[in-house]
Amino acid sequence: MDVSKAVAQRISTRGFLPDPLPLNEVREWLTAAQRAPSGGNTQPWRVIAVTGAEKDKVIQIAQAKLATNPAGEPTDRPIYPKDLWEPHEARRRRVGEMLYEALEIPREDRAGRMRWFANNFRFFGAPLALFIVIDERMGHGQWGHTGMYLQTLCLLAEERGWGTCMQECWGILRPTLKEHFGLGPTEMIWCGIAVGKPDKADKANNLYAERAPVDEIAEFRGF
Repeated sequence: MDVSKAVAQRISTRGFLPDPLPLNEVREWLTAAQRAPSGGNTQPWRVIAVTGAEKDKVIQIAQAKLATNPAGEPTDRPIYPKDLWEPHEARRRRVGEMLYEALEIPREDRAGRMRWFANNFRFFGAPLALFIVIDERMGHGQWGHTGMYLQTLCLLAEERGWGTCMQECWGILRPTLKEHFGLGPTEMIWCGIAVGKPDKADKANNLYAERAPVDEIAEFRGF
């Protein structure tokens, strides 16, 4: 698979087969991803990979916490800025509607949408989950480098026939996850990634999100 094909066909996979991913293959994948770009070669990321009973523990912790507080725990690094502006807010709303259209859950079925959204905190049934750890002292540049690491992971997974879904939703449980994983005093969970073989029969995997046309996001000068 060439890079262009991997970029073009990758989606956020939200339905997985239960097939486990062997440790040796996961290690090879993470080793390959270490070639991700990193300014100054700082490599500011760290990864915690969980499967089986360890993944189930995280799911149980999330369910217990969210049962008492569905909004999650306070964070000074929210998933989206407050009062997200246009055109970004419209794009965010549109992809949400596209997803529920694919799932055939109408707007008026709010309870059904909420029940389905809870799948986020079960990793959509993926057999493997990664948690990306970053040190709170890192600056915006290192967050950007870690984002490049995430993209590298996802494209290499695509090459292997695996699906991925980057999940910033886990940010609403940062204090609990910090304690659970025994992170260092200045470490934090940035996000999770659900990983596994895609279930092509799952309606959620029919979503191919729209992207803005290039002339909306690019200026061409001096050509």
